[in-house]
Amino acid sequence: MDHPSGTFTLERHRLGPECELRLMVVSGPDFGKTLALGEGTFRIGKQPDSHLVLTDPAVSREHLELRVERTGIRLCDRGSRNGSFYRGMRFETLEVTPGAVIRIGQSDLQVLLGDEAPPMRPSEARAFGDLVAESLSMRRAFAVLERAAAGGADVLLQGETGTGKDLAAEALHARGCPPGSPFVVCDLAAVSPSLIESELFGHVRGAFTGALGDRAGAFERAHGGTIFLDEVGDLPLELQPRLLRALERRQVKRVGGDRYQTLDFRVVAATHKNLEEETAAGCFREDLYHRLAMVTVVLPPLHERLEDLDILVGTLLDRLGVAARRGDFLSPSTKALLCVYDWPGNVRELRNVVERAVKLDAAPYIPRLKSRKKGGGAQEVSADRPFKEAKERIVAAFERDYLADLMNRCDHNVSQAARAAGIARVYVHRLLQKHGLTKT
Repeated sequence: MDHPSGTFTLERHRLGPECELRLMVVSGPDFGKTLALGEGTFRIGKQPDSHLVLTDPAVSREHLELRVERTGIRLCDRGSRNGSFYRGMRFETLEVTPGAVIRIGQSDLQVLLGDEAPPMRPSEARAFGDLVAESLSMRRAFAVLERAAAGGADVLLQGETGTGKDLAAEALHARGCPPGSPFVVCDLAAVSPSLIESELFGHVRGAFTGALGDRAGAFERAHGGTIFLDEVGDLPLELQPRLLRALERRQVKRVGGDRYQTLDFRVVAATHKNLEEETAAGCFREDLYHRLAMVTVVLPPLHERLEDLDILVGTLLDRLGVAARRGDFLSPSTKALLCVYDWPGNVRELRNVVERAVKLDAAPYIPRLKSRKKGGGAQEVSADRPFKEAKERIVAAFERDYLADLMNRCDHNVSQAARAAGIARVYVHRLLQKHGLTKT
């Protein structure tokens, strides 16, 4: 993941000509347009003499300046009408590393190394089923999901808990199967290991103690539709050959039965585990992994796509019928709090925070704020004081902790700190004085 305060040293003798930097338009009207970068200054905008000329109507004539130095890659907004954004936050000046994605107008620009493969074209849609996003990483995932849905392919969904794998599975089914066809969920992490085989494949009467009658398994119930194998990484190793046969031959046999049934179903599997690592460790069969991973989609964690906070919060408020409160939830101070929180529960946790805040009739109530920066502290939140006072205390604590870490990273150089944070130098001075962090 790229960091605005990171640095990148351009060493041509080490990188070689095949590793030259380039700036590519990775979404928007000028998708695919590329600018080769060397040491120097480059202008981006609609003006004909710009180094990278864009046709995007939301881009200004002189929109952005990019400067490649031996110490890093520096960006400067040229007073554009609609602004320049990094991870959802507007900036004036910013230092980035290769891989960084900058949004100007309706276009995303990405700094790439010359040996990187051209990125895939993202979806133009901002939603896939109930999943919503503006971020480039999610819209690239949408593009793969759209193609998989149309082609009827089996899909493996990977990502942390709460990133929306269940919503992606439901949308794949809705787009790729006939209306009214079954969508069967089998949560392998929630089923006792002794019952997983029966849950998946069914059983006949007397197959084991307690089998008082015949029972169809999840695969049979999914005939003509989709089976969603949630947390497939938790499937016991001894049952994995049976699952592999079901996937390859579309045949299943009930526990205690004597014949295979040929079925028609689509498989969507999901896991929060890295199955490639599980395979290397001998915890997951390699042949099963490769069969599941024919089409793999990774849903990124929320802290890596903070530019989606606006659309996510807005959508959640719409669904709760309180869209008019968007300004309260996305004010600059509240958004700053949302951006520094780790979101270990990802979008599911954000939904819970917003729902709780609506019920409490307060702006987002975050139980515990944690900086993602190494050594970052935590700020407790409680309702034992008026909302305005409580929020001011939290914002002040965030400013103080952020500034202290920023100055340490920048060796207490105010100009460098201002560039790294994307704020004016005079504002850094003001904050240093406000929080008593000026060096004597």
